[in-house]
Amino acid sequence: MGLTLLATTHRVAPGLLSWRAWDALRSAPTVRVREGHPLLAPLRDAGIVPEIVDAPDASRLVADARSRDVLWVAGPEGDEALMREIGTLVVDDPLDVEVLHGSYDLPGARLLDLVSVMDTLRRECPWDREQTHVTLVPYLLEEAYEVLDTVESGDFGALREELGDVLMQVAFHSVVAAERDDETAFTIDDVAGAIVDKLVRRHPHVFGDVTVSGADEVNANWEQIKAAERTEKSGAEASALDGVPMGQPALSLAAQLQRRAARMKAPADLAADLTAGPEGAPAGAPEGAGEGAAGGVAGNGTGTGSDLGVRLFELVREAADRGIDPESELRTVSRVFRDRVRAWERRAPHD
Repeated sequence: MGLTLLATTHRVAPGLLSWRAWDALRSAPTVRVREGHPLLAPLRDAGIVPEIVDAPDASRLVADARSRDVLWVAGPEGDEALMREIGTLVVDDPLDVEVLHGSYDLPGARLLDLVSVMDTLRRECPWDREQTHVTLVPYLLEEAYEVLDTVESGDFGALREELGDVLMQVAFHSVVAAERDDETAFTIDDVAGAIVDKLVRRHPHVFGDVTVSGADEVNANWEQIKAAERTEKSGAEASALDGVPMGQPALSLAAQLQRRAARMKAPADLAADLTAGPEGAPAGAPEGAGEGAAGGVAGNGTGTGSDLGVRLFELVREAADRGIDPESELRTVSRVFRDRVRAWERRAPHD
């Protein structure tokens, strides 16, 4: 005689149980399950008629299991308190108790919990109900920068939490989008499906029959595939600069624009006299007003600050030539400056 505690996960469809679990359910003289359990319908479909109880009673389960085999179908949350109580009851009077896992979480299963929690928050939390894509953007940027700080500081123990905050923002935007009833609506499954399709499409050497010699060829293929995607999307108006977010910090924006231009082998003199207009002269200026920057970058000499922007742009290009990320370099020296200021604050007398 004994007691079997059947544990299942709510993250897979009810009824998708192991063969051993179904065998135990069919052979047990007594199967008990809580009212409203997700497995009730599959059990009845399989011809199993369980005893339905309002709430589990550890003492009764243990007492009955001493005279016949009893199988208790644990609730979706696991019934941990019940299991601890049963363990206490059989310490002094042993009983054969088995915990049988009828189903298991697959990798990524907890993402289903995130979707469920976000759906609940959107319905029941006044603050969450008021949010829009626009109001959420500052939080997404803030969380992304916190991930950056964590990585740069080497605090990888905290990285899991920070990445979770970013993931929550993705789930939040998806919940908001799912509420629309026009062609712009999408769900988190659509988001996941789109990135899966993109990754498969851009990795033919993994998911197709393309052979590559190394990482450099992978990068070359990636750029070719992206170019084809841009052409398909934008036609004759397609540009290698499509998709560069102009709202990013100016230093990283300059670096990304220069990287894209370099991949296209754009002429270096396109960076000359950047205070002039797109064609080389300021709008409304006399012909030749944009000249004077041959062979390099020059300021406009007006003292308005544009010349400083040009010099910064040139420093970004110099960093690229030296294989240095200008954003990271500036952040590095900024952290040094921060530490020096803090040290000075500790040393300096206070009023």
